Amino acid sequence: MKNLAVFCGSSNGVSDIYVKEAARLGKELADRKIGLVYGGASVGVMGAVADSVLQHGGHVTGIMPDFLEKREISHKNLSKLIVVDSMHERKAKMAELSDGFIALPGGPGTMEEFFEIFTWAQLGLHQKPCGLLNINHYFDPLISLFNHMAAEGFLQEKYREMALAASAPEDLLIQFSTYEPPSVKTYISENQT
Repeated sequence: MKNLAVFCGSSNGVSDIYVKEAARLGKELADRKIGLVYGGASVGVMGAVADSVLQHGGHVTGIMPDFLEKREISHKNLSKLIVVDSMHERKAKMAELSDGFIALPGGPGTMEEFFEIFTWAQLGLHQKPCGLLNINHYFDPLISLFNHMAAEGFLQEKYREMALAASAPEDLLIQFSTYEPPSVKTYISENQT
């Protein structure tokens, strides 16, 4: 893997563990020579992961919409900052430049980014791994929801298994290195072909 996109919050969260573990992921990426592609901010969990990659000699590409860049929240020390016109363009550029996607704790924006890229994988628009770094059990409710979706017949098990999860960056990256995408979703049953 050359680059991984990381979706995460522009806030620190209530516990120091979120920033600490984001920095741990950043170090792990730099140590493995995997570039970071992220939203470009200097604040919150986003800033922590970027700072860590940079501190450990790694490459960081930030992608930020113009309206946010004008608010002066962009990270000023990135390897590369790409300014785009919209949030949609930001997500498309992150997808284009990345070989996989990790969600760290964050709010609705983080969830929206993860769900869109996860849906794209399910539809076969990409075959890249999607994972949750489950810091401090943050994603336990979401993992339970995925299990509930599968149990209720709204998420096939092969797609449920696409949502990789681990509490340690090293464990999640191991899952990424062995990831094999499932077959592309179809709505035609076998007896119709």
